[in-house]
Amino acid sequence: MSDCCSDKKVTSTAESCCSKNVVSEAVVDSCCGTQAAQAAPVSSCCDTGADAGRRFDWLLWGSAVPVATGYVLHVLGWSHSLPAWAHTMSHGVFELINTMWWGVVLAAIFVGMLSRIPQQMITAVLGPGGTLRGVWRATLAGTLMDLCSHGILMVGMQLYQRGASLGQVMAFLIASPWNSLSLTIILVALIGLPWTLAFILLSLVIAVISGCIFEVLVGRGTLPGNPNTSQLPEDYHLWTELKVYWRGVDWRPGLVREVMWDGFKGSQMVLRWLLFGVLLATALRSFVALEDFQDWFGPTALGLVVTLIAATIIEVCSEGSTPIAADLMTRAKAPGNSFAFMMTGVSTDYTEVMVLKDTTRSWKIALFLPLVTVPQVVIIAWILNTSFAV
Repeated sequence: MSDCCSDKKVTSTAESCCSKNVVSEAVVDSCCGTQAAQAAPVSSCCDTGADAGRRFDWLLWGSAVPVATGYVLHVLGWSHSLPAWAHTMSHGVFELINTMWWGVVLAAIFVGMLSRIPQQMITAVLGPGGTLRGVWRATLAGTLMDLCSHGILMVGMQLYQRGASLGQVMAFLIASPWNSLSLTIILVALIGLPWTLAFILLSLVIAVISGCIFEVLVGRGTLPGNPNTSQLPEDYHLWTELKVYWRGVDWRPGLVREVMWDGFKGSQMVLRWLLFGVLLATALRSFVALEDFQDWFGPTALGLVVTLIAATIIEVCSEGSTPIAADLMTRAKAPGNSFAFMMTGVSTDYTEVMVLKDTTRSWKIALFLPLVTVPQVVIIAWILNTSFAV
């Protein structure tokens, strides 16, 4: 609102859906100069104030307490006096936590480090979003990172928050869970070098294709893009900026502790679903024997369908899925089912779907993950079963 050559101030009231008691200042132009409007309170329909930060996380602590209880009961040897189902759950919690804890800790460190790295530097490393080169770089990053599936999920969500495009995040998640050095060595020992290399190559193909599909869907407006994405200045030089950043790091004794704490805070969204997944997985172990699933896993259409269902409902980390996948290769004589178990465990995992939904604030994005990847996995698995059944 302008008032020609007058000195009076203009008061305005603004409403926002996601702000609370925010004071804003409006700048009012006049022919006599620029004036500042009076500060005006902003009403809100959302609770984003201090009370929101103190909201109790029922899912996180409602899962953490029974998981911790089951773990302690097993360590103390008291779970043997419990009913059979409770003893199985306690033992399952103990096994899963011991299997995945190191990956979660490493992931928290990576998340804490990523939160301190400038967004432009991350964008420069991954390359521009919406391009094949950017998707390919994200795929390689996921392949080379030696973390479990749950740890890689934590890092992937931090990459999204730091500006990686949706296609890059999806390619990173799909390529990474079992394509780590340690698990590759284990897989070579279990199923041999030729099948291991074939599985790695096929997973990279799916990751790149899926990443490109997501980039196209974002470009067409079918899926929302990452609002955190930023463009690099034309004169940006990664190595120059990296040297400047490295020299500016304050290497004080408490740095590692602060990085880990930042990583833990940044990973709570993943941890709540991870702990819930541990509870659900151990419940399934208590009431449905894994051997009953494996009896159905053969190189047939039924076996492939059962594999997809089992991979969806059995919540195991990548270290746990690798031996099971090897067993499908050797016992069930179904290489396609073995590949499908490892890949659809990523694509249909409810932990991953829910974390994607929470991070991107879009059910559509979360549900497009299995919609895009599962058909590719099924086609490849069917070809492997019909052509290379061992």
